[in-house]
Amino acid sequence: MDLTYDERYQAFRQEVQRFITEHRHLAPREIGLERPSEEQKRWQRLLIEHGYAARTIPKEYGGFGAPMDVLEQFIIADEFSTAGVSQGLSGQGIAMLVPTLLELGTEEQKKQYIPPTIRGDMVWCQGYSEPNAGSDLASLRTSARVEGDCFVINGQKIWTSSAHFSDMMFCLVRTEPDAPKHKGISYLLIPMTTPGIEVRPLMTMTGDAIFNEVFFTDVKVPVTNIVGQRGEGWKVANATLIYERGMLGDPNQTTNFYKRVVEVLQRETIAGESIMTRQPQLRERLLRLQGRVLAMRFHGLRLLTHFSRMEMPGVAMLVVKLYGTVLNHELAALAIDAMGELGTLYDKDPMLRDDGIWQRWYMFSLGLIIGGGTSQIQKNIISERGLGMPREPRTPEEIAASTAKQPQS
Repeated sequence: MDLTYDERYQAFRQEVQRFITEHRHLAPREIGLERPSEEQKRWQRLLIEHGYAARTIPKEYGGFGAPMDVLEQFIIADEFSTAGVSQGLSGQGIAMLVPTLLELGTEEQKKQYIPPTIRGDMVWCQGYSEPNAGSDLASLRTSARVEGDCFVINGQKIWTSSAHFSDMMFCLVRTEPDAPKHKGISYLLIPMTTPGIEVRPLMTMTGDAIFNEVFFTDVKVPVTNIVGQRGEGWKVANATLIYERGMLGDPNQTTNFYKRVVEVLQRETIAGESIMTRQPQLRERLLRLQGRVLAMRFHGLRLLTHFSRMEMPGVAMLVVKLYGTVLNHELAALAIDAMGELGTLYDKDPMLRDDGIWQRWYMFSLGLIIGGGTSQIQKNIISERGLGMPREPRTPEEIAASTAKQPQS
């Protein structure tokens, strides 16, 4: 990969730097785990207007409409990260559904859903996991039958992030009950205000209820709300999963996270002396993590090259999710260790540092190691599909169960 900057790219970098200098006072400090605030949405609209968010999304769908350029994408991410300025909204709608619709949605779906989503006016959640369908997602049982011009949905989803404040859900349901489990699934877009939907919050170890159970009782959505064809939802779902894994291990987010950790280590002292001087083992941990953050950034450039060539990167996206979520957890752990006994505080303790963000991120990032496909599942897929290693042998019981499910001639 040639990362040499000619005059055009040098001028573009200066343009990005000027924008940040002139507008950084408008940027929100944090993009949290709740519904976007008006401040965040104003910042998002400003970024789209100047081409620093939704840059390659066509103008007819509310984006900036620029052609894909790997170096421009890198320069934008690099300058915003260096300045410690928010790169705008992300989340399940923007990072996962929008690219899925651009790839597989109808023209009507793109025009209806993409513009409000990238502006932050329409918030999405993901209806994939069920109580008995987590890592084995294709075993899902939530069903949808056609009545007239509607799908009628019944079933349950679990661990549904953001369902308690989302406007819409992209959801996997079983529409062909007699087809093989990977062939009978469809991908539906469901308004969360539809009668028959019940959302129950799930309290987690972070002390917050960011996950939910969602129950469907005779929920009706138009048949036009399907993405792709009936029974081909597994194909659409896998496209979304690729984008999800990239979102969960976003190298730009990790770079910003690393810089915040450096600030913590520079701030903390022992007996008036910098902790970086008094605790060399923490300094060594920081340097090791810095090397891994840089490796992740360069891997992100490799993925940008794939996308610019309209190539699917395959298992390289799985590496992002596996590597990024573990790295974010270790970064939060270092910040907590640097604070010493103050790192054990939580809730509203008057001695709490940074409003408790490190304690929340430590526990939340641990959950992301599980969410979106556990690290163990990612390692299996990488080893089998990427390295050509043999699949784990099945037990006699698993072979017997699989044989029993085969159709009889």
